[in-house]
Amino acid sequence: MHLGLFMMPLHPPSRTLSETLAEDTAKSIYADQLGYEELWMGEHFTATTEPFPAPMMFLSNLISQTKNMKFATGVINLPNHHPAVVAGEVAQFDHMTGGNFILGIGPGGLISDFELFDNMDGDIRARKFAESIDMILDIWAGEPPFDLDGEFWSVKIKDGIIDELGIGHMAKPLQQPHPPIALSIASPHSGSAGLAARRGWSIVSANISPIYSVKSHWDIYSAACAEAGREASGANWRVARNILVAPTEAEAEERVFHEDASSRYYFTYMHGVFSALDYLILVKPDPDMADADCTPDVIVEECVTYGSPKTALDKLIAFRDHVGPFETLLLTGADWGGPNEDWEKESMRLLAEEVMPKFNQHVSATKVPA
Repeated sequence: MHLGLFMMPLHPPSRTLSETLAEDTAKSIYADQLGYEELWMGEHFTATTEPFPAPMMFLSNLISQTKNMKFATGVINLPNHHPAVVAGEVAQFDHMTGGNFILGIGPGGLISDFELFDNMDGDIRARKFAESIDMILDIWAGEPPFDLDGEFWSVKIKDGIIDELGIGHMAKPLQQPHPPIALSIASPHSGSAGLAARRGWSIVSANISPIYSVKSHWDIYSAACAEAGREASGANWRVARNILVAPTEAEAEERVFHEDASSRYYFTYMHGVFSALDYLILVKPDPDMADADCTPDVIVEECVTYGSPKTALDKLIAFRDHVGPFETLLLTGADWGGPNEDWEKESMRLLAEEVMPKFNQHVSATKVPA
């Protein structure tokens, strides 16, 4: 089992960008000091709650400040960018990390970003996503002249080529043929899990997904791998969860449901977003429950793993036994406003030092030999 940190990130809109940049940098360095192995950073252009339009720019600041981390985008929303720009920037960043990079991609998930980039139509977004990743892979696999024509973009370098000077040639990633690709999945029974399996990509189940939805991701992914003649491996599956570990049960419950708790803010915010979009199905513990019954506290109870180290361990074991054999757990980074910095720092430490070693022992002991 591996442990990483997934930061959307999500902060109250009253906080300044300078504050949250500094906080998320400190959080990343602290996670590295505790031995967390991966750092995932999200991308949004139009939300002061999630104010990070350039995840690789943020991550580049941490290359020299961390020792254990593999860096990952969680995710680059491909319909919002020209494929040649993504291909060039990812190739550069892969070299900057020494090949210590995972390319997380997706079609996008924020309605105001859709509007900003004129991507409101879901079918068009899906086609742009598919065209974009194909063009990016073609750029990395090819040499000039380039003449890629698509429905939405074109990549052409025909006349401006001076081979002996390297003019007209595009940067290739350090990792060959390219960095590992991961697809983020949130919706229950998402067809994206099957797409990832067919393309040989890994998947990341979102922290907002209720338990039955997370299970559906593995069911679809493993079935599609089998259809493709490939064995599904938990090494290709990461699951993000909100986790709060405290010394005692009472302290854990207080820190999750306190009126100033980051976990409560997080899912109150998500409840508001998906209620406004009439899409509460995404976070409902039971898809058949009434919208009125899907309160923020109900979502917290479903999507936050909380308790003492022993209880958190028992919950994680039961969760993995139910949903499937993921091999990387991604802790969702929470806002550190008010009392939450002390609470989350202690939680991050207890998870790394007391819960994960025993979780790993359990997984190793129950693993079926190949």
